[in-house]
Amino acid sequence: MPVSGDDATRTFVLASRASALAQIQTNIVLDALRAAFPARAFDTSFMSTQGDKNQAQALYILGGKSLWTKELEVALLDGTVDMLVHSLKDVPTTLPPGCVLGAILEREDPVDSLVVKQGLEVDGKAVLALEDLPHGAVVGTSSVRRVAQLKRKFPHLVFKDVRGNLNTRLAKLDDPAGPYAALILAKAGLVRLGFGGRVTADLAAPTLYHAVGQGALGVEVRADDAAALALCRALTHEPTLWRCAAERACLRVLEGGCSVPVGVDSALDGPTLSITGTITAIDGTLHVQHELAERVGSVEDAEALGAKLARVLVETGGREILDAVAVDRASRGAAEDKTEAEVHKIEAAMQSAV
Repeated sequence: MPVSGDDATRTFVLASRASALAQIQTNIVLDALRAAFPARAFDTSFMSTQGDKNQAQALYILGGKSLWTKELEVALLDGTVDMLVHSLKDVPTTLPPGCVLGAILEREDPVDSLVVKQGLEVDGKAVLALEDLPHGAVVGTSSVRRVAQLKRKFPHLVFKDVRGNLNTRLAKLDDPAGPYAALILAKAGLVRLGFGGRVTADLAAPTLYHAVGQGALGVEVRADDAAALALCRALTHEPTLWRCAAERACLRVLEGGCSVPVGVDSALDGPTLSITGTITAIDGTLHVQHELAERVGSVEDAEALGAKLARVLVETGGREILDAVAVDRASRGAAEDKTEAEVHKIEAAMQSAV
């Protein structure tokens, strides 16, 4: 790429969350940029976001994906940093004015995986699948999408929220006194952190439809930063871009976020893009699923296919499920706020008594 003016000496700062996984993912992008542009200067910056700081409430109650991106986007827009590296599944489908996705890198396997407590056996046999877990076994996951889908197929299991970084979650799983028999985690994160060996079994479709954008890394930049956009073009993997564009367009039309039980699966075979979308009630009782496949020749074609799929899902029962989810989340959030207020009231009374 031609270099002119200040761009020749500019240092591009890549930023992400401060978690171990986010730093590894940032370094993946950093290494790719340095390999493609050895004459350019790059640096990194890491920060905590609201989603990292609030580990007490379930993601379902907290709501949208901006929990993971808002503080980073403030730094991007004020020029403190130049590129944001995200797990694409955490990126809202509508970005703030002035921000765009400059690159989507080649996708890791997007499936979710089962990770069983070390040494867990049932009737003398190692647990190797969800089907092997006994009635009432507790499975940890912070995803309402996973819970909704798996409740349909495994109603005898108990699903419990689990938060924290991967090391924290695995420690909670392996604690002999802990409640969890297994966790459901994104395989890509496990592999990137070097925990691929902990995967007991993959939970691919139709058992479990993965999150929109899962397994892919996205690079967010300022819309008017021509130099950063030019660098990003060298990183983009077109088949991943088209698949993720269709998935994100589907979710955008559904007005979904990380707390909405929408699952997808997509594949690109030559010019034919196929995508399956699902919407599942929180208790697993209602489920809508549909698949579309069309020839595509551009990102716009892929987005149009995803949007078309979303409309089909809504028209065939999805709207009823999404409306119920919104009501349920609002009521649970209000109940939790009331409980927290009562706790503060008691604490204040105790302080006064002292």
